[in-house]
Amino acid sequence: MTVPGVTGTGRVWDSLVGQRAVIDALATAVGGHGMTHAWLFTGPPGSGRSNAAVAFAAALQCAAGGCGQCHECHTVLAGSHADVAVVRTEKLSIGVDEVRGLVRSAALAPAGRRWQILIVEDADRLTEAACNALLKAIEEPTDRTVWMLCTPTVEDVLPTIRSRCRLVTLATPSAQDVAAFLTRADGVPAERAAYAARASQGHIGRARALARDEDTARRRREIVGMPAKLTSLAACLRAAGNLVAVAEEEAAAVTGELDAREKSDLDVSYGVVERGRRPREYAPALNALQKAQKTRAKRRVLDVIDRGLMDLVSVYRDAIALAVGAPGALVNEEIRDQVAEVARTGPELNLRRIEWIFEAREQMLEFNVPPALALESMMVALQAPDAGGAR
Repeated sequence: MTVPGVTGTGRVWDSLVGQRAVIDALATAVGGHGMTHAWLFTGPPGSGRSNAAVAFAAALQCAAGGCGQCHECHTVLAGSHADVAVVRTEKLSIGVDEVRGLVRSAALAPAGRRWQILIVEDADRLTEAACNALLKAIEEPTDRTVWMLCTPTVEDVLPTIRSRCRLVTLATPSAQDVAAFLTRADGVPAERAAYAARASQGHIGRARALARDEDTARRRREIVGMPAKLTSLAACLRAAGNLVAVAEEEAAAVTGELDAREKSDLDVSYGVVERGRRPREYAPALNALQKAQKTRAKRRVLDVIDRGLMDLVSVYRDAIALAVGAPGALVNEEIRDQVAEVARTGPELNLRRIEWIFEAREQMLEFNVPPALALESMMVALQAPDAGGAR
């Protein structure tokens, strides 16, 4: 696992944007003050929770406290260090079997002279059984074992788990910090960096994609242009369909190559390529792979839709800011004229529109409502009042 944003040069903390207080606290723990066996990293999407955990792991394994240059730092950041395990999932949840494997690893002494470190990304996706297995391991820690859990908020893990962890809270980095990072780390021109930083709303990975990939920027422009076009039922249904199509297009771009590579590796491992025939064990393995890929694709689509919903929210927030005369630049400064049209419907309605977007988000993520159905209902609710869309 290569950590996005970690370049391998400079100190390991260089990838943490706008997190000075967090860096100071973690560096102090590396120095032996306030060190504990379990940590909970929280913060909004894109704030760098997993980056912070991996940087902390590298610093703990480094004799110099995170120089970013030594073998220990390089192997942790590259995901190949023998004593650092990172668990992430492309599924909708992390199951008990995966956690039990981690618990078994935690019981072993580290191969090196320092720490055995286990990092769980998206710990909010742990199933109930997985949480119980993890709790027992955290309650009875072994020497030189460190657990690091990453979640959006403290409420995303069981109270019994979070009470045994030291909390590290990351903030959303400012647009200025993100823009400076893009220019420094990626050589992005200042104007492009400023746009990406605003549009990403502090999400580092999203900002890098917007700055470097024109297709990503185009898809976002399509989404933020939707509110001003919701003037009829047909337009609402078309917008919902377009949002689903954009999500599927982006998800396919991410997963298509990976799916093909996994299928090719499976064929090679069962000798399908060389022998030209399929052994009996191949069909169940192929079915399992296809099922996992389908689950991953579903999560990718939901993740992209969720990001699109947050882009829609940014338009209505901008409209509220414009209506009440709030200072500062808009997130969607480049479409100020369209935002002004939306603002004419009043801050009260736009606040309700934001609530309707979050309702649709909850329906899809929590209650498994089909995205097309949830988004059609949402878009109809978002119509301008004179188009019959107010509730």
